[in-house]
Amino acid sequence: MNNVSVAISSAIALLSLVLSTAATASDGDWPRFRKGVWQFERTMTLHNNGEGSDGNRVLFKRDMRRCVDPTEAMKETFRPASVGNCHSVRPQREFNKYVFARRCDFMGPVRTTIVVESDNAYTEINELNVGRFPRTDTVIARRIAACD
Repeated sequence: MNNVSVAISSAIALLSLVLSTAATASDGDWPRFRKGVWQFERTMTLHNNGEGSDGNRVLFKRDMRRCVDPTEAMKETFRPASVGNCHSVRPQREFNKYVFARRCDFMGPVRTTIVVESDNAYTEINELNVGRFPRTDTVIARRIAACD
């Protein structure tokens, strides 16, 4: 191999590394939030999947307030997990949005999108499309006060 070929190969390898690093969230690259009293509005929706005339159906909706540090929870969300044959992939980051094409958790393989509005608010959408009952789990989180 001549010097030009080696230089071109090295440049291509470096460019590939830079592009993949820019598009994929790296270790420690999860959103940071302020500790405080947070309100979480969680809604789980069952999708009709084109059968019948019901459309989507809300399975449950729950509101909760707690004194928490959501950054700690995000560390767990962003941790690569393997559950059975399901292996999580790293999230793709685009500005304030993190998208996991496949994240493995208690529901099975899900597509997770986290939209960060600020260090005081975010929305997390988990879409499960495998099995007979596709569903979406949505959490709208807002910091509403400081902890006592």
